[in-house]
Amino acid sequence: MATHIIGLFHGPDSALAAAGKLRGAGLPTPELQSPVPIEGVEEVLGVKKAVIKRFTFFGGLIGAASGFLLAAGTAVLWAHPTGGRPIITIPPFLIITYELTILFGILATVLGFLISARLPAIRERIYVPEAAVDKFAVIVACDDDEHRGRAEAILREAGAEEVRASMEQS
Repeated sequence: MATHIIGLFHGPDSALAAAGKLRGAGLPTPELQSPVPIEGVEEVLGVKKAVIKRFTFFGGLIGAASGFLLAAGTAVLWAHPTGGRPIITIPPFLIITYELTILFGILATVLGFLISARLPAIRERIYVPEAAVDKFAVIVACDDDEHRGRAEAILREAGAEEVRASMEQS
């Protein structure tokens, strides 16, 4: 069972410094909770790669392929006499290809958003009510007593007003 060490800070600068020290100490990447956006979080915790654009791209790609195959397959299965012209012609098929590209791209984007936002929540996340009002919380998961002690010491050294432990419910 993992324990989460929570440090509450009065200002964003001390919370960012504590998160940087925790990350530099070899502990798991900390989580920051803040009532306002904090400038410089990306430099301390690193930039997370957005995966939603990949969902959109592959959704659009699958939509384009399925739209063209739908139109071409329909034209081949129910062939109409076209007076010597080809049965599969590109220009009229581009309409359904375009429409399904947009449709599948949008659906894949919504799916990618839900996955990226971790909705629905599979596991209970740590919530610190004070961080929604006027405090800045730094949360780090610790597996053993050694990590827990190091995390508490780093948070207190960085100027945490309060350091407490929260047990994760499994």
